[in-house]
Amino acid sequence: MTAPLIEGRGLTLSFGGERVLDQVSLSIRAGEIITLIGPNGAGKSTLVKTLLGLQKPDSGDVIRKSGLRVGYVPQKLAIDQVLPLTVKRFLTLTRSASRADCQKVLAQVGAAHVIDAQMSSLSGGEAQRVMLARTLLLRPELLVLDEPTQGVDVSGQAELYRLIDEIRRELDCAVLMISHDLHLVMAKTDQVVCFNRHVCCSGQPETVRQHPEYRSLFGVREADAIGIYTHEHDHEHDLSGHVVGGCGHDHSHDHSHDQGHHHHNDHHHAHHHHHGDVQAHKEADTAK
Repeated sequence: MTAPLIEGRGLTLSFGGERVLDQVSLSIRAGEIITLIGPNGAGKSTLVKTLLGLQKPDSGDVIRKSGLRVGYVPQKLAIDQVLPLTVKRFLTLTRSASRADCQKVLAQVGAAHVIDAQMSSLSGGEAQRVMLARTLLLRPELLVLDEPTQGVDVSGQAELYRLIDEIRRELDCAVLMISHDLHLVMAKTDQVVCFNRHVCCSGQPETVRQHPEYRSLFGVREADAIGIYTHEHDHEHDLSGHVVGGCGHDHSHDHSHDQGHHHHNDHHHAHHHHHGDVQAHKEADTAK
């Protein structure tokens, strides 16, 4: 087995006498997708900062591969609406890149056509793809995404996860995601780490959702409602999640839930979900 890109061993950290990280051990290897889930204030962002060397732990060790290239996609980007900033300019704010290079990475994420658009005019899905493209200029060995589908509609979320999986395969990079999308996040992840200041449980998605600590954190109803989202289809979505191209007939996605409801939109796109009242909540990690 290859050595981890990053490994945390027995990490502890307290702020103001309150324990935020409690004997946390976690390793990330090349080519795998790990998703960190947990309630607000669980310390997820603090753990990621500690693993990346942005926060020093009180005790424990972090071992990182020498010269590790890390690409970070924040939860959201605050852009001054009156500041003229094109996508091309945004991509080259911190590193030089030719227009051809920018066009290439934008094409990789399905956003080549926005290269001259103003950042302030982008939709949520477009902005996320542009931020992904920006990290691709670095050709990261580890891609870190904080709530990557924040502000993206459900069909757009599925497409974004598919894109992240493609990037992982193409670059053979590791992906660490912080997410609240409990009903979608299971699809494109190799390992789920359920976290609440310590690692409550970890493993493959189907195993974790049956774990008592997971069910205790998220509730039995919501744990049972989460499905393994498999999005097999013969059409594509645009950046807003709408179907483009395709054959024009009814597409059905069966997510194999015990109970489901059907909701159709104007392109006769049937989804079978059963995810109770699960919603993607904005991460407000207050553990400081």
